Amino acid sequence: MTQVLNRFAKLKSIALSALAVAALASIPAVAGEDEFTFRMVRNPGLNPTFSNFLPNAQGRVRIESVGPVEIMDVVVFGLPPNTDFDFFVIQVPKAPFGLAWYQGDIETNQYGVGHERFIGRFSIETFIVATDSAPAPFVFNGPFPDATTNPKTNPVQLYHLGLWFNNPQDAVKAKGPGTVTPFNGEHNAGVQVLNTSNFPDDFGPLRHVSP
Repeated sequence: MTQVLNRFAKLKSIALSALAVAALASIPAVAGEDEFTFRMVRNPGLNPTFSNFLPNAQGRVRIESVGPVEIMDVVVFGLPPNTDFDFFVIQVPKAPFGLAWYQGDIETNQYGVGHERFIGRFSIETFIVATDSAPAPFVFNGPFPDATTNPKTNPVQLYHLGLWFNNPQDAVKAKGPGTVTPFNGEHNAGVQVLNTSNFPDDFGPLRHVSP
């Protein structure tokens, strides 16, 4: 009985992965009245040194506006299996990235396919603002320690997305760079693998979405 259940679970996982990839491939990169669908691409900064690192990595994002919030579905594939990644909303898609916030995690299955749904403000109104400096909690003291105060800034619109390895060693296992970055909850993430650099720096995909 255990063998039958295990086989069923494996077949179910294969079917779900196939459906995810099929759905990803079938979604057109177009804008509708209440939704916008677009691709995430492999980080071009990985070339030419790591040109053979995850050459098929890509993603597809669908944002649906439902009035007070947006629903964002993210599907990624061509990634290492059973691996944790960190998903960010960012100012510009590639280094130096500008301002960013940690949106959540995406974990791949045994076939390197991951999916997550996020609910929040992902539209032309997405921004960060700091009317003045204020004390900030000091919690993490790793390779990128927490700041104890914030910089004052006028509103900065954030229209791009990026996906980072949660662990630098996972990137190394996949024959990529062991770069350490601050893009996870403890600020010791790996390299960026996907981004929205297929859009201009000052006109990222979220700018196409009306609330």
